[in-house]
Amino acid sequence: MTNGLVRDMDNSPESITGRVRTLRERSGLTMDQMARAMGYKAASSIQRYENPDQYKGGYLTRDFVAKIERALLGKGSPPIQRPEIWELAGPEFSFGRQPEPNAVVGSRIEAGGRHIPVYGSAVGGVDGEFEMNGNILYEVMAPPSLSPIAGAYAVQISGESMEPRYFDGEIAFVDPTRRVKKGDFVVAQIEIEEGGPRLAFIKRFVRHNAQELVLTQYNPSKELRFPHENVHSVHFVVMGGAAS
Repeated sequence: MTNGLVRDMDNSPESITGRVRTLRERSGLTMDQMARAMGYKAASSIQRYENPDQYKGGYLTRDFVAKIERALLGKGSPPIQRPEIWELAGPEFSFGRQPEPNAVVGSRIEAGGRHIPVYGSAVGGVDGEFEMNGNILYEVMAPPSLSPIAGAYAVQISGESMEPRYFDGEIAFVDPTRRVKKGDFVVAQIEIEEGGPRLAFIKRFVRHNAQELVLTQYNPSKELRFPHENVHSVHFVVMGGAAS
């Protein structure tokens, strides 16, 4: 554990219940106080999540972890951080892994490598989409894994559709050469209307075949489908972070 961030990502009942108990105790809240802060009436609603003999599941659901965040975020010493709470939902929600040298750190991009363009818009559409018209917002330093990749770029997230994985204003770094598989996060460029602008969607990849492209988003949870002939590209998102 470093700076309070959990690293092992074990999803056994013993590990999950132990993490919940450790976070609650660090917050200084009793089980009853935590339950009420989460929106429940009493400790009986959450006590099984601290007892591996009662809780037999693995990672917690996103909805439940969101309630834990509401109760514990910023409490304790050192203050409880979002990464260590969301690791309870599984590796895909881990924001706390140690960065590579020259990668995204805190609120900046560390020096090193080469600069790549950042695309996006100040305001996104209903599903966080924005027009991919080639206009560059600014440039950032590429993380090491993207430095040698021709055509690498980044996009600025618009809206809350992919929270808690990606947040509004965050930067997603993209490798256009890497093969995409189910479960990956991607930037898909879609031409909704023939001859119309290309719109970029930052979502999670489900499948792409000769008929359609299927993506999902988290907030609100839903599936997006696009006819294959409207799909211009689907590119792999390497990592996310913030840049100044």
